[in-house]
Amino acid sequence: MCGGKNTGVGDNWRVPEALWQRIEPLLPAEGPKPKGGRPRVSARECMDGIFYIQRTGCQWKALPRCLGAASTVHDRFQEWRAAGVFERLWQEGLIEYDARHGLDWECQAMDGAMTKAPLGGGRDRS
Repeated sequence: MCGGKNTGVGDNWRVPEALWQRIEPLLPAEGPKPKGGRPRVSARECMDGIFYIQRTGCQWKALPRCLGAASTVHDRFQEWRAAGVFERLWQEGLIEYDARHGLDWECQAMDGAMTKAPLGGGRDRS
């Protein structure tokens, strides 16, 4: 677990059991490993790492090792993103929120920001 000495990361970064029970059915089934090799890192451990990245905003390479190898967690993130896992999780969250509190589907708003690129960009000066 991450709560050990010198990790700087407590176990409060783990996905709570109740949330995991909602996420797990959305994950694609793991295929067989015909060439053998190391066992696949658990989906839950990878999701812990993904949520840590999302909550802290740190770079993938800065993921504490106790939350998984950065390359493994990033690979699983890419796999699940391509499979639509996070979109389905977002949809499920909206449905649940609507059931509990109600959403006004008639009125929607988005917010964004436009900023200059710090190093600028190439200009077509012709």
